[in-house]
Amino acid sequence: MTIAGAGVVVTGAGSGIGAALAARFAADGARVVVNDLDADAARAVAARIGAHACPADAADPAGVAALVGFARDRLGAVDLFCANAGVAPAGGADAADDAWELAWRVNVMSHVYAARELLPHWLAAGRGRLLVTASAAGLLTLLGKAPYSVTKHAALGFAEWLRATYAHRGVTVQALCPQGVRTPMLRRADGMSGALLDAAAVSAEQVAQCVSEALADDRFLVLPHPEVAAWYAGRAADPDRWLRAMNRTQQGVERAQSGAEHAQPGAERDRDG
Repeated sequence: MTIAGAGVVVTGAGSGIGAALAARFAADGARVVVNDLDADAARAVAARIGAHACPADAADPAGVAALVGFARDRLGAVDLFCANAGVAPAGGADAADDAWELAWRVNVMSHVYAARELLPHWLAAGRGRLLVTASAAGLLTLLGKAPYSVTKHAALGFAEWLRATYAHRGVTVQALCPQGVRTPMLRRADGMSGALLDAAAVSAEQVAQCVSEALADDRFLVLPHPEVAAWYAGRAADPDRWLRAMNRTQQGVERAQSGAEHAQPGAERDRDG
């Protein structure tokens, strides 16, 4: 895909990966619409990069319809839609129902709503591109965040389905699957997931560079952390071995957390006499 002159929409672009994508596309000559639920953040990014701002809820069908309509009015056509908005509620099976519902709406249904709006035009034109931010959690898993991990698996599944169904009709679907990225979302992460992701975290600008390269060759999986490909292959080849390794990681995290909880001030002096 040639990005210069293209009409591009990026959701969740008020900060983090979305803001970096929008900035990279604008720098490369695209005409960009910046979307975010945070209206001030969307306008600030748009003003900084010379783009259009369209605050809207990417997890609401009416909001998505308004966003796509706005983009067509300003850009003429949407050549690339980056479905990047996401949330990362903490917790496991015990997470509140509203946390699961929020994760489902933002991490999955936002992509469905976008596809509904975009596909009729793209199929009629015989071209279009959807980039789904699915996360390495959608390929593997993320300990400590069940709603996030489960819904990112679903986002990846929907992207796969779209690619398999419409590739021969000119619609290219790609899945962006980074691990840790130094964004506000990672900074808000709880102790377990934050500790697992922080060491190998990359910048949002590095992610944008990887996406730029992937647009040139149409690869389905866009992996800013190349090691994820090997882990994904190992998971598929021997799921039981992979799950045993993940469970060992879980046990190690639990031991570390337990040790931290018990290492109260003065504890070392008490043990040393």
